[in-house]
Amino acid sequence: MVTYLRQSVCLAACLFLYSFAAQAETVLVAVASNFTKPMSEIAAEFEKQTGYGANLAFGSSGKFASQLLNGAPFEVFLSADGDKPLRLEQEGVALAGSRFTYALGTLLLWSAKPGVVDADGQILHKGGFQHLALADPKLAPYGVAAVEVMNKLKVYDKLQPLLVYGENISQAQEFVSTGNAELGFIALSQVIADGGGIGEGSGWVVPTELHMPIRQDAVLMKAGAQNPAASALMAFLKSPPALAIIERYGYRLPNGREVVANPPADEKH
Repeated sequence: MVTYLRQSVCLAACLFLYSFAAQAETVLVAVASNFTKPMSEIAAEFEKQTGYGANLAFGSSGKFASQLLNGAPFEVFLSADGDKPLRLEQEGVALAGSRFTYALGTLLLWSAKPGVVDADGQILHKGGFQHLALADPKLAPYGVAAVEVMNKLKVYDKLQPLLVYGENISQAQEFVSTGNAELGFIALSQVIADGGGIGEGSGWVVPTELHMPIRQDAVLMKAGAQNPAASALMAFLKSPPALAIIERYGYRLPNGREVVANPPADEKH
C-alpha cells in the first residue's frame, strides 16, 4: 500500500517508515512538492506493475537535501532541481552515477479567481494587487525561477515589497487559493486540467526563455543502494507509463519535447 507523508514528519517517524519499508519491500522517497500529484499516480502504477511499494514524503527540495546530508533515511530523492542531487553525490551520500533528469518543470503565474491573470502576464507590469506568492528561492527551485522571470521582465524591484514566500511550492499555492495572495508563481502541475488547460482560476504559463530550465533530477541514495525496490523505482521513472503521467501533468520530458503549450485564453478564464 502506498503511504503518503508530509515533510513535517519528524526524522523519528522517517526511521520507523524506513524499518517498515525494508520489511514490506518498499522504498522511502523524498519528493519535491511540485511533483506531488504525478508522483502519487506514478507510485500507484509502480506498485501495480512491479509489486513494490513506495512511501512518499513531499516538501521543499532544500529542506530534504539538508535532511539527507544529516542522515535522513530516504532511499530515493526526487528534487526540483539538479544542483541538490549533484551535491549529495559529491558529499558521498548519494550513489555516484545514479542521477538523471526525470522532468522539466513548467512555471505558472496563477490566481484562484477567473479573469485576474491575463494570457500574457501583463498583470506583473500593470499591478493592482497587494500580494504575490512564490516559493522561497533559498529552498525551492521554482522560487528561483520566479525571481529570474521578474528580473527578466524588469519588475522585480517594483514587486519585491509585495512578495510573500512559502516554504515550498505547495505553500505558495495555498497562499493564493486561500486568498492571502491575489496571485502567485506555482507549478503548472498543481492546477492543470485534463487536456492541458488550467483547471481553475486564471493563469499565464511562463515562457521557458524567461528563466533557466527547471531541470528536476532524481538520485539514488546510498541508503537505498541495496534495496531492489529503490533501484526498480529509479528505472520505472524512465518507463513509458511514468513518462506518460509526467507528460500529462504539464512537464516537458528530458528529451526536450514540448508537451504543453500556453493554453488558449478561453481555457483560462
